[in-house]
Amino acid sequence: MTQGAGQGPETERTATLRDFRVPAYVHETGPYGHSTHPGDVVPPHEETFPEGYTPTERDLPVINRGDTLQVPVDPASQAVPQPADGVGPLYVVGDVHGYLDELVAALQEQGLIDTGGNWSAGTARLWFLGDFTDRGPDGIGVIELVMRLSAEAAAAGGYCKALMGNHELLLLGAKRFGDTPVNSGAGTATFQAAWLLNGGQKTDMDRLQDHHLQWMARLDAVEEVDGYLLLHSDTTAYLDYGDSIEAVNDTIRETLTRNDADECWDLFRKFTKRFSFRDEGGADAARSLLDTYGGTRVVHGHSPIPYLLGEVGSEEGEDDTGPVVEGPHVYAEGLAIAMDGGVTMAGKLLVRQLPLDN
Repeated sequence: MTQGAGQGPETERTATLRDFRVPAYVHETGPYGHSTHPGDVVPPHEETFPEGYTPTERDLPVINRGDTLQVPVDPASQAVPQPADGVGPLYVVGDVHGYLDELVAALQEQGLIDTGGNWSAGTARLWFLGDFTDRGPDGIGVIELVMRLSAEAAAAGGYCKALMGNHELLLLGAKRFGDTPVNSGAGTATFQAAWLLNGGQKTDMDRLQDHHLQWMARLDAVEEVDGYLLLHSDTTAYLDYGDSIEAVNDTIRETLTRNDADECWDLFRKFTKRFSFRDEGGADAARSLLDTYGGTRVVHGHSPIPYLLGEVGSEEGEDDTGPVVEGPHVYAEGLAIAMDGGVTMAGKLLVRQLPLDN
């Protein structure tokens, strides 16, 4: 989190096994009252790492869902209406994290794709808010679906676009830099260790190809559409990269192009921050982004709605029902809309049309 949204400075410390097992982001502090950040702690079995080594702690618990969800949907009954002016309706998608089956089901439910997985929404506009991989079983399959739908939607007069999430930065870093040490601010770390701790899947890395990497590296970080400021992370860290949408996207793209491990790590760390809009001062934090980049509401993923509401599921998977998420969460005096339904916590993968019905 950034300063000014009810948070203190980061604390440099060495974590224990207890730190690793307790989700520090519930209240943005660890079990001992210290402010924590994913880059400041070490995983279990820390004795296996060199002295001073502090790879990134996973930032949210991962619940074993078992087999991926299969939801039968008749997309013909959910056809997207086509407007007379040619500008189709606007949809947004929260964090997917490799849950391809859930994504297909959610897109079919909204009438955006047909039973064959092909674009069926004409001139509709679809935005993914980032975090396509890690934790779930088929991150590369998700990326390939989004890439294909982008071409199909454009051919139909609509579009399917995607934003950069912190897990895209993490996967890019793991592939480019591997075990190259970086300065984490509390010792040394590596992208490879951080990726594994945050749900990195070996099958994704094995299937990762150059065109996937190029696609991720070119993603924008922020866009404004129909008065909605779309971004991945609920943080004001975007302000560190420019005073316009174009400047932010250019700066982040240039940072990735320079291929400097420490610069890329700093970028990743900043976009793992969260909860800027949640507590006291949250509405002001949202306004700071809206005043700078435009729009009347911020729409983000990154922080699961159960965490924003304080309804945390069981890390050990003992709560079979999981947190209940029925739709997006509107908060911060109505200035912020959260879209991460917590699919990695047995929650819901959200695909919704804007403006919201409620």
